Amino acid sequence: MRALLDVNVLISGLLARTGAPALLLGKWLEGEFELVVTERLLAELEATLARPKLRFDEADVRGFLELLRGLAERVEDPDAEPSITSRDPKDDYLIAAAASARATLVTGDAHLLELEGSIPVLSPRAFLDSLS
Repeated sequence: MRALLDVNVLISGLLARTGAPALLLGKWLEGEFELVVTERLLAELEATLARPKLRFDEADVRGFLELLRGLAERVEDPDAEPSITSRDPKDDYLIAAAASARATLVTGDAHLLELEGSIPVLSPRAFLDSLS
């Protein structure tokens, strides 16, 4: 099974060690699913983690990004817009990337989750349950 975890899921996994996003990161490291990332997703993650309000240590951010770059499958960011779009155009790259990688998009964003049935998209809890 392949999944593209939205930036909000990755950050939630770092902030709260006991929730579904953190458990998903653990399942990925245990080899229970293949994590797909793109350079655009990694750039968004890096920029978000650098925000002062999140208070992440720079070395921890660097280490997490290196882990993702080293262990996740990196796929090219698609040039084309997806055939199905969300209410938030800046997240459409996630839809396109997940589609081109044939991966489930895992997100906490309601505007992406409302596309369920049109695209393979699940909440962190639903994706975690699907691994069982």
